[in-house]
Amino acid sequence: MDLVDLIQEKRFFGQEFLAWLWYKSEQRGGSVEVPGVGDVLVVFEKHMLLEFGEGEANEKVICRGLQTELREARLGLRMGKKPEQARIRLARGDYEFSVTLTAATMEFRNVRLPKTVAGSDEGDDPEAVEGRILERISLFEELSGLVNELFRMFVVVRVSEQWPDELLRLREWVNQDIS
Repeated sequence: MDLVDLIQEKRFFGQEFLAWLWYKSEQRGGSVEVPGVGDVLVVFEKHMLLEFGEGEANEKVICRGLQTELREARLGLRMGKKPEQARIRLARGDYEFSVTLTAATMEFRNVRLPKTVAGSDEGDDPEAVEGRILERISLFEELSGLVNELFRMFVVVRVSEQWPDELLRLREWVNQDIS
């Protein structure tokens, strides 16, 4: 089995993660408690790509709008469509990140890192440039770590005996009245 076939076969796992994360984020008004990290703000916003079907019968639907207007995406979940890509805002402490996460490959797209003080005051000397680059690398590592911890939480639940109950709650959330 080559890499492309493997990604196609396992893409459901990333799609389940996005659906679960969206559900978890709405349980506590956007706040998700991450063990060892604390509360992380997780908000799905503006853009979601849903997929339905396989092969040549594959359909993709883009849902756009503010978070409260992702009703179309929730209705898509009810109809059996799966989240393939989502724009997510994550905040922890003083830092706020924005990323489009792709389910199949867990790829980060359109990453927006927090603005920092260092970027505005310093000149173009090599040390200042190096400092800004290192700071951005550190911020990207923090974003990556947050997503990894959220994914770890999902995997722990997904492979445990808790999954049937969690799946039932997720399905109830999908079928809630969203008017």
